[in-house]
Amino acid sequence: MKLNMPVGKVQPDPYVLKEGNRYYMYATHKEGVQLYVSENRADWSYVGFCFRRAGFMEFWAPAVIRLDGKYYLYVSCMPEGAQSEHSQRLVAAEAAAPAGPFSFRSEIADAFSIDAHAVESGGGLFLFYSVNDYEAARPGTLIVLDRMRSPVQACGSPKVVVRPTLDEDIFMRSRFEKGKDWHTVEGACYFRKGDWHYLTYSGNCYKSEYYYIGYARAHSAESDLTKLDFRKYPADDAYAPLLCKNASENGTGHNSILEEDGRYFLFYHGRDGGENGERENRTARICEISAEDGVLKVIAR
Repeated sequence: MKLNMPVGKVQPDPYVLKEGNRYYMYATHKEGVQLYVSENRADWSYVGFCFRRAGFMEFWAPAVIRLDGKYYLYVSCMPEGAQSEHSQRLVAAEAAAPAGPFSFRSEIADAFSIDAHAVESGGGLFLFYSVNDYEAARPGTLIVLDRMRSPVQACGSPKVVVRPTLDEDIFMRSRFEKGKDWHTVEGACYFRKGDWHYLTYSGNCYKSEYYYIGYARAHSAESDLTKLDFRKYPADDAYAPLLCKNASENGTGHNSILEEDGRYFLFYHGRDGGENGERENRTARICEISAEDGVLKVIAR
């Protein structure tokens, strides 16, 4: 379902956090991290940029977590004038309130890194994000997981969590080398219900008809997320989207998940059915999902 957003605004890669009775949405923008607020999940007001960094541009896929009364934002950006999107690097910023303003604290990784999601589990802090693997059987962007030493410093030993395994994960054919297709799995979002651990992700390119949200899962009482073995659902060789285009919308992907009173709301971006991806026109949407016995389903869209 399309959300009521300010006219003329777009919200790629929406990440939603609830604090008190207010919802905060952080979204991608060339100039900084966009911030929107809502009292009811459906109607949103634009606040402005809650994080900018001098000399940098293309602030992609922000995510925010509250830790010990402070708020930490993870987002990728690249130097102004950079010629390649593979100049993107994850950074951490800090604020005293969810609306910011956030102040730069550190760089998280020194190579291409995007789409962070920070998670507290068992007293530890973990960070999912995406990096490139040029030498894999299916070369491209994949999801890794690292333990954090502090909210602004990673341990530096990321573990691969989800790899591309499908032709439907192909972002671009012969992207860097003839005959060598480039695949993409990105946009990780983790949550746990009981002993089932779920990790949603986006596959392919948002301009493609095959762009989709899928998920991997693990069943364990373990709280150290680096010890989990996530497996794609239903199988590595099955294209079975949790969410993909339908008659009314396309380009549906890159989600965050908000749990309220036992209900799970999935926020994602998409375009209206007749629109294409030649210009930036992704807007925030919502659907409700269920999570039962290791299986996720969209129950209201």
